[in-house]
Amino acid sequence: MNILSLIFRELVGLFVDDEFLAVAILAVIAGCGAMAAYTEVAALVIGALLLAGCVVVLLASVARGSRRIRR
Repeated sequence: MNILSLIFRELVGLFVDDEFLAVAILAVIAGCGAMAAYTEVAALVIGALLLAGCVVVLLASVARGSRRIRR
């Protein structure tokens, strides 16, 4: 049973290692999902916003990480 809990903790750690990144990506996905569900914006536009939002969040996370390393 210890092996299963260790594997589970490692899998969770892969996704929640950087809390900012995980929460921000979920916010981008939720925002785009809400936009798709409640507006009549074209799917291509929502897909572009999803891509751009994820890239911006990733770049912000990398910038935050590099500042932490320099300190």
